[in-house]
Amino acid sequence: MSEELKPVVQEEAADVAQKAEQVVEDVKEFAVSLAEKTLAELTDLFQQLKESEDRMKRFKEAEAIKSAFYKKLSREKAAAGEDAAVEEPDENTPVEDSTVPMQSGPVSPFAAIEAGFKGLYMEYKKERAEYNKEQDALREENLAKKQAIIEELKVLVEEPGDMKDAFPKFRDIQNRWREVGPVPQQNFRDINDTYQLYVTKFYDLVDINRELRDLDFKKNLEAKTAFCEQAEALAADEDVVEAFKELQKLHEQWKDLGPVAKEFREEIWERFRAATSVINKRYQSHFEGVKEQQAQNLTAKQALCEKVEAIADKEITSSSQWNSLSKEIEEIQAEWRTIGFATRKENQKVYDRFRAACDKFFERKRASFSEFKDSMNENLAKKMAIIEEAESLKDSTDWKATSDRLIELQKQWKEIGAVPRKKSEQIWKRFRAACDAFFTARDNRPDGQGSLSANLAAKKALIEEIKAYEPSADTDADAQKAFADKWNAIGFVPFKEKDAIQAAYKEAMASKFPGFGSRGPRRGERGGNGRERRPLTETERLKEQFSALQQEIQTYENNIGFFGLSKGAEKLKAQMQERIDAAKAKLEELKAQIRAKEAEEAQE
Repeated sequence: MSEELKPVVQEEAADVAQKAEQVVEDVKEFAVSLAEKTLAELTDLFQQLKESEDRMKRFKEAEAIKSAFYKKLSREKAAAGEDAAVEEPDENTPVEDSTVPMQSGPVSPFAAIEAGFKGLYMEYKKERAEYNKEQDALREENLAKKQAIIEELKVLVEEPGDMKDAFPKFRDIQNRWREVGPVPQQNFRDINDTYQLYVTKFYDLVDINRELRDLDFKKNLEAKTAFCEQAEALAADEDVVEAFKELQKLHEQWKDLGPVAKEFREEIWERFRAATSVINKRYQSHFEGVKEQQAQNLTAKQALCEKVEAIADKEITSSSQWNSLSKEIEEIQAEWRTIGFATRKENQKVYDRFRAACDKFFERKRASFSEFKDSMNENLAKKMAIIEEAESLKDSTDWKATSDRLIELQKQWKEIGAVPRKKSEQIWKRFRAACDAFFTARDNRPDGQGSLSANLAAKKALIEEIKAYEPSADTDADAQKAFADKWNAIGFVPFKEKDAIQAAYKEAMASKFPGFGSRGPRRGERGGNGRERRPLTETERLKEQFSALQQEIQTYENNIGFFGLSKGAEKLKAQMQERIDAAKAKLEELKAQIRAKEAEEAQE
């Protein structure tokens, strides 16, 4: 090979290597960018590529999208509990096969997605096959054209004739050579080497017109000097990636120019190579910075993985805790999306780790809520049993026993857990209706005993009866018991009258029966063995009142809890709360009195 031909060959070799490296890097970067896209996004991306004007030149992107789609499909099918195996079409898949095989049993939700994507891919593959066929034919035509041009050049080199005529022919041959498109890859190097050989021979071995040759060298030198200036300007461009791409275009144009004078060949090539080296170093430095940032992104993503893994392993006992942690994971997922790519080697691994931790948490949540649903259905069955019993009692006239049973059922209702939301209000209204039906009938029964006002009137009449009673030694015990039984048989009175009527009753009884309020038969009353029982001490009497008041408070609290479940029961709740507060205050008074009495008895 001549010395003048070496720079040209070196330029071409360097250019081809650099372009190949750039293509590989671009495809790898594009493939990494697809890792976190959804199946729908990958399908849309392929659709956009398929509709683009340069789609036939972007086949490597198409293959990268296809590969990312089937990897994502396999993972999501596995996560959904389906068979993760997928049939990824390749160069051996018949173009006519654009459907997904029929499956027995339930249709997978992924079938339509896979069929849609595969249809797009097969259409693109078919179109590309036609395109490649056309391009192959065109390359063969171009090869024939270039071989014919070389034969013309060979004749011109071997029989130059008059240089004034030969040089325009040479220029015409060069122009026609540049206009011919690409040839088959396997013929590229040989055809170009042969062409460059005869071009060099034309310049160096044939005695051509020196003036025309020098003019041609001068034009080539001016053009290559301009390329050097453009490359040097690109070396200062802030957009390193774009500068690198523009440099590749300059190399493409440089290769098509003829040589310069011998004395300038090394110099002009070294200048262009120096600018190229600066751009390449900046490009390399840029990607080293990208790699450093990706390493930081990897660390940040690993930290988020650890957070989600810790949450996924937590012991969770309530739906509110599940919902709170779900929101926390959603916030972590949002933060994940703000972090850029990790290193190419680790990006998919860390994403799979993060996805696995998220899937684990939400799978546990689904299982927990399934168990909770079963529990609610059990609670529903229990409450339905209570409703049926309440409805069977709503028409009862056994006022005391039925009242006690319904109050017990109300207490049981409160203790049973939640039921399905769509049933909650419905069954509550049904249970409430049954209870209301009974208590309304009880409070409005014909004998008047169900009315609070009637009860008050009855208690006032009984007090007057007690006041009118004339004590007798023989009948005191029986009369006291009879009066007490009548009083206890009368129901509740209006709350605001409760204390006053109770005080009036105690005063009337104490005036007629000394020692009234003691536990058991009063003085002169006999027990079951015929003996007269000991009167209660003041401390015992107070304790008996204390115990009775505690039971009364418990009943009130059960009732207020029940009323609290009902809409429009605020007035009842307020009245019941007043009773509870007053009873608790009285309870504290009794407690103080008991302590004082116990202290007095201890001193005695």
